[in-house]
Amino acid sequence: MTSKKQETYLKEWQSHEECAEQMLPLIGHLYREHNIVTSVYGRSLVNSTPIDILKAHRFARLILDEELSVLDTYPLLKAMTSLDLAPARIDIGKLTVAYQAKGGTEEVGAFVRRELAAVNTGRVPLLSEPQDVVLYGFGRIGRLLARLLVEKSGSGEKLRLRAAVVRKGGADDLAKRASLLRRDSVHGHFNGIITIDEEENAIIANGNMIRIIYADAPESVDYTQYGIHNAILVDNTGKWRDREGLGRHLQAKGIAKVVLTAPGKGDIPNIVAGVNNELITPSERIFSAASCTTNAIVPVLKTVNDRFGIVSGHVETCHSYTNDQNLIDNYHKASRRGRSAPLNMVITETGAAKAVAKALPELTGKLTGNAIRVPTPNVSLAILNLELSQPADIAEINRHLREISLNSPLQNQIDYTNSPEVVSSDFVGSRHAGVVDSLATIVQGNRCVLYVWYDNEFGYSCQVVRMVQKMAGVELPSVPN
Repeated sequence: MTSKKQETYLKEWQSHEECAEQMLPLIGHLYREHNIVTSVYGRSLVNSTPIDILKAHRFARLILDEELSVLDTYPLLKAMTSLDLAPARIDIGKLTVAYQAKGGTEEVGAFVRRELAAVNTGRVPLLSEPQDVVLYGFGRIGRLLARLLVEKSGSGEKLRLRAAVVRKGGADDLAKRASLLRRDSVHGHFNGIITIDEEENAIIANGNMIRIIYADAPESVDYTQYGIHNAILVDNTGKWRDREGLGRHLQAKGIAKVVLTAPGKGDIPNIVAGVNNELITPSERIFSAASCTTNAIVPVLKTVNDRFGIVSGHVETCHSYTNDQNLIDNYHKASRRGRSAPLNMVITETGAAKAVAKALPELTGKLTGNAIRVPTPNVSLAILNLELSQPADIAEINRHLREISLNSPLQNQIDYTNSPEVVSSDFVGSRHAGVVDSLATIVQGNRCVLYVWYDNEFGYSCQVVRMVQKMAGVELPSVPN
């Protein structure tokens, strides 16, 4: 009996793996030829391996409390390739569940044509020409943005990373920067091939030529001499945070708009992608993508406030150490931050609670906040201690957050886990702004404590890219709705 079970398990695995392998060229074809991003309950399958595809289906099982097999989704995916689709994000997991809910007796092709009728309108370019993007700074966030932009280049009709501006570090500067893009101690190796073109002083990443431009001042660069026009520039140095400083980028030829990857000062719109996109207007030229913590907590706070109301609250974030801190004890202008980051928990301030008001004005004055820098290199944890307008229970709050994570306009921002074993390293590479740890939720009357994990590097970078996509007009419709 045991031997028969072993054989059964192995054959089942092999059949699923073979099916996932057959899905790869279909997913690639849809992406390159039609700009279709295929996913399973929010997990993108583009540039995946067969194992990635199987894991995405396994994740769906944990959420749905029922099996979702590649054997089920493959026929629908194959049927999609016979359609003349416009660019879109198509969730074949949700599509399959909808098909099964109707009994699964209808001919698959007919079902897919009907469900995708809104995007079965013919292939059209997202933009008349690609949107140029420039990175000012090439540090932790800059290199992750580069990875994401290269990954999303698709058929070349969307965002196109053209250059990164840095200060020259030495004779081997280009090679070293290429190496840092290729290898990352936290996020692993770059998914693809990187070479350098010394004549053009450029990094070639999966066929995308990224010029490395050396400059000491924003206004000193003439981007048009590199063929860069009307570009969106992402300043990830954090050196300038007000209009005057960031406005210097607009004095450079070839730059149309600026995005700051830090909280902006004054009247600069602080955008949390998915929450207050309406602030992205054609007339505004300078934007802030707020902070990683603000992006992690605002979607959850909005969701809770919309449903239960928030009277007041305190936000405490256990935040991984950053490059701003010292490896060993040394002078630092800020209090406590001079102490060794890998050896200490360090109490410090966070502006995230105040920044919430810029994205959610209805919470102005209702939140306080503080931060503890902890000895981990990535992934942070926000603890939201809230007083609600009405009594609730754990099941009610978790059920609401789970539904929002699966079926709402905020499904790209809020993720949800019900695993009793997850720890911080499990969320390295998370593409969501924050992940609600449902088993840690505490509710007593109208008091609620929520725990939200977030990859403060990669998850935040994904939010920045979503914001740039919105600015460029390359947002993809999601199907099914």
